Amino acid sequence: MIGHDHEHLGLQMEKAMSSTESANDVTSSTSKELRRVVLSSYLGTALENYDFLLYVTAASLVFGKVFFSGLPPVAATIASLGTLGAGYLSRPLGALIFGYVGDRFGRKPALVWTLIIMGAATTLTGLLPTSQQVGALAPILLVTVRVVQGICVGGEWGGAALMAFEHAPERHRGFAASFVNAGQVSGTALGVGLLALFSLLPDEQFMSWGWRIPFLLSAVLVGVGLWIRLGIAESPLFIDQQRNGRGAGDVEDVPLWSVLRRPKSFLLILFALLGPFLLTAGIGSSFGLAYARQNGLDASAVLGITFVASVVCIPFAPLAGALSDRYGRRGIMIGGLVGAIVFIYPFLLMTGSGDTGPTLIAFIVLYAFIITPIFAVSVAFLAEQFETSSRYTGASLGFQLASTVGGGFGPAALASLLAVQNGGIGLILVLVIGTCLLSVLAIILTSSRRLPATSGVVTAQEGAS
Repeated sequence: MIGHDHEHLGLQMEKAMSSTESANDVTSSTSKELRRVVLSSYLGTALENYDFLLYVTAASLVFGKVFFSGLPPVAATIASLGTLGAGYLSRPLGALIFGYVGDRFGRKPALVWTLIIMGAATTLTGLLPTSQQVGALAPILLVTVRVVQGICVGGEWGGAALMAFEHAPERHRGFAASFVNAGQVSGTALGVGLLALFSLLPDEQFMSWGWRIPFLLSAVLVGVGLWIRLGIAESPLFIDQQRNGRGAGDVEDVPLWSVLRRPKSFLLILFALLGPFLLTAGIGSSFGLAYARQNGLDASAVLGITFVASVVCIPFAPLAGALSDRYGRRGIMIGGLVGAIVFIYPFLLMTGSGDTGPTLIAFIVLYAFIITPIFAVSVAFLAEQFETSSRYTGASLGFQLASTVGGGFGPAALASLLAVQNGGIGLILVLVIGTCLLSVLAIILTSSRRLPATSGVVTAQEGAS
């Protein structure tokens, strides 16, 4: 499925730009470069979500028995899920580290190193020894790999997003940046598809070696993505900044200080993304899928629903990005959040029915018309809130902090509210609707400015230097 997207990516980019190119936009040679940059960003975020999907599923089904075999079953499951939290908590640190690298020394170096280390951590997960083999060292190694992977994820998203955004001509930045989100849902679909395939193995084989294969296969994505990233040019906007004399040695220009000098703007961005992350990490994945299982669907049905919904929503990402170039970012994000407010009650009724058909429809609507448009547009929306000199740090840190709060703690909050009400959904509705309203207000209060068009044409030689 990811390969299918690759075949059409260049055609979509060329068609979208061919009718509007001008002397101030990219030439045909830079159009080719833009397609390569967008493909690079697409593959990086595909790997990121591929790993996330694999890890969440393995932590729920496998890791308790493999890495925490000395604990009682319930405690082992809790411990394995706790390693997921370690990865989330390390993401803001990665945003700071690679944000500094990306803002001071270039987007490309940060993008290359995050892919290498993130890919190595994902692949190594499939090679880790079990607790029966090395005892307490096994969970220590698992947590270490997860923290390293989380740091790189914290830096990878910002680099992938900004390279696509900053290479594109002004009128197509939303469309180009939206392929970052298309990569995320493609990675989810690929991970679900492979898990569904290997889950057909007998339980003993799946627990022994079957779960490791999807992690090891991530090396293929890393290899292709690295080959593409090593050949792309540096961001034109970053090169312009360097030519204008804003170098790496000015303490006053430390990116984090530039971001913190506008605390109100940064907090608004954080609040703007809380609702979307609660929707995608809570309602749309862990809690929502667990809720469907609790109400009668088996694991294979849940995997099938996730796969179909993920595939269906892929084209909605570039569509939303293109619409945002024409009609604005904020309107589409607000529209998605309002849709979530209206649809959350029907969604819970449909997923709680225990029937595959209504549950599948509910997830397709949530993914395609609510979550995907919001996140596809959020890439350009975030990038436009910061100057070039601090954009990598600001966009990455805002995105990852919201991910940690909304995505890291949201699912547990939803599950706790369900337990407190003995299966009731009233408090869940209050939390979701309230958080979405907060995000709508924050988006309204943020700046709606557009950055100036990229100046100059950057050659591959300049980008490689």
